[in-house]
Amino acid sequence: MDTHALRRQGWTISAIARHLGRDRQTIRDYLNGKKVPGQRRQAPDAFVPFLEYCRQRLADDPHLWASTLFDEVRELGYQGGYSTFTRALRRHKVRPHCEPCHAVKGRDVAVISHPPGEEIQFDWLELPTPPENWGVGEHAHLLVGALAHSGRWRA
Repeated sequence: MDTHALRRQGWTISAIARHLGRDRQTIRDYLNGKKVPGQRRQAPDAFVPFLEYCRQRLADDPHLWASTLFDEVRELGYQGGYSTFTRALRRHKVRPHCEPCHAVKGRDVAVISHPPGEEIQFDWLELPTPPENWGVGEHAHLLVGALAHSGRWRA
């Protein structure tokens, strides 16, 4: 039943509130047009004050990490969380279009099989302060081999 109809029938605000299971102030707000039943009040978007800053930063560097930008706006006073921040970046379409980045999406990829024991990945590793008993000076350069299937490595 509509609050306005109940009020026209002479019901008190307290009686309408009890009948509908609402707070009296809520019923007053319905009757005065401050609230509409079934519609929630929208909280202000906490991201909007930082929108132009984010647009400018991403215009300067389209590949700026969202986590870096998040740290910057937190220092400027943004109170929201990281997932809320990244959702706002997408909702407001803040990141500019980058053709080289978009050109690679959806491309076919090559799957290279690595049967156990048949392939080793080699990398160079530089140790800036090796143990003195190695006798190599201030830097040691190691050739590291890792088995792709197990992650075991030898240097």
